[in-house]
Amino acid sequence: MKTDSLFYRLFRNHPGLALDLLGLNYSPDSYRFGAEDIKQTSFRLDGVFTPLSSDAEQPYIFAEIQYQPDPDFYDRLFSEIALYLRINKPTHPWMALVIYPTRGTERPANIGFRPFLTLPQLQRVYLEDFPNREHPTPRLGLLSLIASDPRQTLVLARDWLRQHGDTSTDTLDFIETILVYKLPRLSREEIRLMLGLEDTQLKQTRFYQEAKEEGVQQGVQQGEKLILQRLLVRRFGELPSSVQQRLQQASPEQVEQWADRFVEASSLEAIFANGDK
Repeated sequence: MKTDSLFYRLFRNHPGLALDLLGLNYSPDSYRFGAEDIKQTSFRLDGVFTPLSSDAEQPYIFAEIQYQPDPDFYDRLFSEIALYLRINKPTHPWMALVIYPTRGTERPANIGFRPFLTLPQLQRVYLEDFPNREHPTPRLGLLSLIASDPRQTLVLARDWLRQHGDTSTDTLDFIETILVYKLPRLSREEIRLMLGLEDTQLKQTRFYQEAKEEGVQQGVQQGEKLILQRLLVRRFGELPSSVQQRLQQASPEQVEQWADRFVEASSLEAIFANGDK
């Protein structure tokens, strides 16, 4: 999964996420986020949150995503920060936010840079802590999608959308993109059905707009039945004629209910149980 690009997009659209992780009470609008090349060197910082306000206490935030074990990571990070500070001479303090998938990915700094690890400016976040926990903000909940096992991701994404359904087009597209990376065997249309998006949400997504432009947004209800049937065959094999008949005769509400059950069901019986709407 292209994790660096996902985080760059997430920080660009939700700069408040870094503030949530660091426990800083500043407005997201008071920061500009972007990657920074350090002049006359080969160093490049993954992302820098630059404060836009005149508040002298509001820090620069250097954000780094480290998914691979690297014994030279901290040497490089602190060298980059020191050069950035020397060249740009900012008038604000600074903090460093490092995001790891797990604690096992982190490697100790080489001996010359180990004292830097005790700096209060350095804050480390481990994504393994995020699945299956309460999150104080919707932005932190998005981290669970990136951190989760692929088998959990659909359930977490659907729960997130149900809790925060009135969301932006960028966020809907971001969630779909995570699922496409994690579940490459599913098409965007199949993912959209599994998420159970309402029509108003669906019409905001890039998938819907592209489909509309290409003239293929026809027979939506019949298309949803065919998608669900394809998913069922993929998981359970050839469907009994009775199940095929129920699919053909199903109402949109029944298809939605069965699609909800599909995410976690381990058998056809669990999906087509009695008590359908």
